[in-house]
Amino acid sequence: MGWAIEFFIEAITFGIVVAVTFAAMRVFEGGVLVRRRLGETAAAAPGDSVLRAQGVSNPILTWVQASSSLSNEKDRNKLRRDLAMAGFDHPAAPVWYVIIRFGLAIGCPLLFIFAANLSPKHIAVPLLIMVTLFILAVCLLIPRAFIDNRAGARREQLQQEFPDALDLMVVCVEAGLGLEAAFVRVGLEVHRSHPMISGAFNEVSQEILAGRTRADALRAMADRYDVDSLKSFAALLIQSDQLGSSIAQTLRTFANEMREHRLLRAEEKAMRIPVLLTIPLVACILPVIVVALLLPPILDVAHTLVPALAGKPH
Repeated sequence: MGWAIEFFIEAITFGIVVAVTFAAMRVFEGGVLVRRRLGETAAAAPGDSVLRAQGVSNPILTWVQASSSLSNEKDRNKLRRDLAMAGFDHPAAPVWYVIIRFGLAIGCPLLFIFAANLSPKHIAVPLLIMVTLFILAVCLLIPRAFIDNRAGARREQLQQEFPDALDLMVVCVEAGLGLEAAFVRVGLEVHRSHPMISGAFNEVSQEILAGRTRADALRAMADRYDVDSLKSFAALLIQSDQLGSSIAQTLRTFANEMREHRLLRAEEKAMRIPVLLTIPLVACILPVIVVALLLPPILDVAHTLVPALAGKPH
């Protein structure tokens, strides 16, 4: 009789746990669905501003900004622009960049000195100083090299994505859409295949919807991404708008030029392949060929001269 009561209690407990779990899952899925429909990752807290913050509010980050080269507004804006092009567009990104850079420059040499003191092998003081200074220089240069490399890769990706998006924009404009609507439509259509140009077009459309003029939004896009094709695109649209010429015909001509330019860039890269192949050929294959050709004569000469020099008959 006791086992039946225990089984009944366990069954009731299991049923309650299952019911609570399913109820919690339904509530969680409902909240996720609502946030997805609203296009937000979390509900905004009461009193939060809908405008994005352009500075830092943390006291420590504010002190770092005031105590470093970021106190100069020109240097701060330049670094913010470089970081934004590299994909780090948070308002506090310049401050964190300075913290990480100097943290590496201080921490890595100290870690090396600590490891050298624990090592059983004695390291000469001049060598220790030279290696420490070398690590310091490398740690100061690595963050900037990483940012420049990432920004260059993103510019190259944007340069590759732009002609396809431009062709789609030509189709949209010739189909009767306005330029602002074409920016929105193209940004939605190429979101998965061309995410960077989609983000650039979405930023332009959002700035125009926020009240900025079309010319200012296009100039801001050209300055923000610093890509030659986007600069030409922005200048062309602004000039066409001011002169009153046909946007569709202008975009059609520019799209043809961009397509030809991309073909020329591809041909240029293809022509560089033989020159680039020369380096591994000379460095890897040529020494092997030289050794294979010269080794037998060298062995014959050594086999002939060594006994003669030693006074022994061949």
